[in-house]
Amino acid sequence: MLVSSKTFDDAGVYRLDPPSPRLRRAGRHRALVQTVDFFTPIVDDPFSYGQIAAANSLSDIFAMGGRPLTALNIVGFPTDLVRPRVISSILRGGLAKAAEVGCVIIGGHSIRNPEPIYGLAVTGIVDVRHITTNANARAGDLLVLTKPLGTGIATTAIKRGIASRALRRNVIALMSKINIVGAELAERRLVRAATDITGYGLIGHLVSLCRASRVSADINPATVPMISEEIASLIELGCVPEGSRQNLYGTTALTDWENTNDALRVLLTDAQTSGGLLLCVGEANLDAVLRILRKAGTPSAAVIGKIVPRRHRGPLICMTA
Repeated sequence: MLVSSKTFDDAGVYRLDPPSPRLRRAGRHRALVQTVDFFTPIVDDPFSYGQIAAANSLSDIFAMGGRPLTALNIVGFPTDLVRPRVISSILRGGLAKAAEVGCVIIGGHSIRNPEPIYGLAVTGIVDVRHITTNANARAGDLLVLTKPLGTGIATTAIKRGIASRALRRNVIALMSKINIVGAELAERRLVRAATDITGYGLIGHLVSLCRASRVSADINPATVPMISEEIASLIELGCVPEGSRQNLYGTTALTDWENTNDALRVLLTDAQTSGGLLLCVGEANLDAVLRILRKAGTPSAAVIGKIVPRRHRGPLICMTA
């Protein structure tokens, strides 16, 4: 086992090829990458829900620098309330996303459940020399974010019926986009560490990365991208999911917020669904990474901060101007 739950990484990694000189000479450095994720519907359209849930699961493999091979559907539904055609549409959405990145869905398991759940258990492969684990960030690395924040606030607004049509379209497209670029960056050895931003929000996932790597981080909140100005308005209206509130509470003791206002604090701890990658990039590799991100059409390619030496006294994360 090369990567376990100890470092709060996005997936586990298990070496296939023993580290023998003969296999190294033969170019055999393979390891399995495994992850599982599922959640309840966050949008009304079943096909879109299937796409988002699958994209969210598949992204864990790419965050580790791997590529998915196979996946198993995880399905739970109240069969007396949800029609078979709706379930079929959800599964087709997941299948479409898996096919987009060459991943084969080979089966799965379904149960009756009081509320719908859907997701994937994914198995991928990675070269052990290219793993982008939480535990490899180094002081001096720049932090690059590949998707804007605000999906938790946006999906809460969708559920309450107060999100604009433009925001609904934008956030569904954003959550459906898979972070496949993570594998390319790892294979080119341009990224030292990475994680995808999901339920614990940007600050929560950054805290895990800093702890695993024994470093601290500085964030410039002015450079953190937001889905749209509508997100700021929704925060002012109190449209904040409970998970995001808990994230803010849980990271307050670890963060020096400086003069950051309440709305920005909520954004930085907003619980994301199928969020972007947070990449740790050496300064010498930054231009190459940004070129690849732009070529791949990532929703953002924002440099939002920097890894610094571990602060043994004081907060783990600091806001800077």
